[in-house]
Amino acid sequence: MLETPPGYPFEEIEYEDIEVEEVVGRGTFGVVFKAKWKGKDVAIKTIESESERKAFVVELRQLSRVNHPNIVKLYGSCHNPVCLVMEYAEGGSLYNVLHGAEPLPQYSASHAMSWCLQCAQGVSYLHGMKPKALIHRDLKPPNLLLVQGGTVLKICDFGTACDIQTHMTNNKGSAAWMAPEVFEGINYSEKCDVFSWGIILWEVITRRKPFDEIGGSAFCIMWAVHRGTRPPLIKDLPEPIEGLMTHCWDKDPAQRPSMEEVRNTMASLMKYFPGSDEPLQYPHQCPSNSRSGSSSATSTGSNADNTINSYRSEGNMEHGTNCQERDDTLKNEKFPLQFKPLKVMHLSTAFIFSKRNIRFNN
Repeated sequence: MLETPPGYPFEEIEYEDIEVEEVVGRGTFGVVFKAKWKGKDVAIKTIESESERKAFVVELRQLSRVNHPNIVKLYGSCHNPVCLVMEYAEGGSLYNVLHGAEPLPQYSASHAMSWCLQCAQGVSYLHGMKPKALIHRDLKPPNLLLVQGGTVLKICDFGTACDIQTHMTNNKGSAAWMAPEVFEGINYSEKCDVFSWGIILWEVITRRKPFDEIGGSAFCIMWAVHRGTRPPLIKDLPEPIEGLMTHCWDKDPAQRPSMEEVRNTMASLMKYFPGSDEPLQYPHQCPSNSRSGSSSATSTGSNADNTINSYRSEGNMEHGTNCQERDDTLKNEKFPLQFKPLKVMHLSTAFIFSKRNIRFNN
């Protein structure tokens, strides 16, 4: 029997009460359909094989425990056929907004900062849950959904989530966003989510896929990260943001801030980035393309995934055979045209960054 938090509207749903419309994506397991239930749009997540049942049970158990505005809501489940009935995100995944089909929407520095703040808020909530906190273990833009014109972010896909108290050595997640301790086969903590968050921050600022220049297999990315390679630093990025980002992807998990610290720092910075409540602006679209990047209710991630299901790294991190070598030196990169700050003050002179904390100048 599932533990359902008091007041959480989770229920058993009759499949006959659901009107299935169309396939909109895939998650860690199963296929996701858009559907109607009780007169509202919902996402139906099904399983395709018996092997996916374990991930289904994990997601059902974990989602039934959570209730947060930045986490996709679970309405209930069906038993025949087995499926989850969840909140539908009409804006699709953050990945599609960043890298999907043309024409892509324009977004500002305010949107990018707000998305990362909201992600931090949701993850901080997971890490602080009682009596058992949760680690997501697969944070990446394909698992971050957008609603309300792209202004509100919700975390989805809990098929790999686990309790913090669990002995964690399984390799879950996707290589480009995965903390090194995860694929190195050693014990890891909730700080693996902090590492992933730091990569996501870089990605939304640059609108580039992390480690895309490395090429090759997922192992090539893991080998580079193991050796200390990180995404290139961004020219003119305000120092407090750069400092937070690089602390989050520190090799040593103990040197990374907690997600609560990340959330508090981002909340302090947001006052310098007004306008995050403005809906995203999409270029003119013809009817056939009007839903590009805006209909997926969960992650597809087919090109960005590099998912590691059961990679055992014993001895495999000692060499980088067949992997494209790259200079590990961080190089400066310019902001992309899509990332133009609004009327904000120069943060580098407004803040002093000291270790993991930001304090204001008087």
